[in-house]
Amino acid sequence: MKITIDASEHFVTLKIEGRVADVFVAEVQRAWQGLVPSIGQRKFSVDLRGVTFMDSAGRQQLAQIYAQTGAEFIATTPMTKYFVEEAMHAQRADSQSEATGGYDERSLRIGIE
Repeated sequence: MKITIDASEHFVTLKIEGRVADVFVAEVQRAWQGLVPSIGQRKFSVDLRGVTFMDSAGRQQLAQIYAQTGAEFIATTPMTKYFVEEAMHAQRADSQSEATGGYDERSLRIGIE
């Protein structure tokens, strides 16, 4: 697995490549949590185009990233699009269980290419 951070004045992108499973899930968590304090008003995205596999812990990590940061995901393959949809669905389910009706409008900002 490889994690790359691309940052500029207006955006921050966390690029994840390879297999996101087992101990590598903790690496993803450390990387994005290290970024959170420095994001500020910049747009935050997670690039999943290079992901080849993601276990359930990795998918739960995506849901946490989305819930806590409102990240925009970049996904191009059916598999990575599925991971993104699953993460967003988990967030909407949590939002609906906490509030009456509606959904989190951030879920409409997903960047699937």
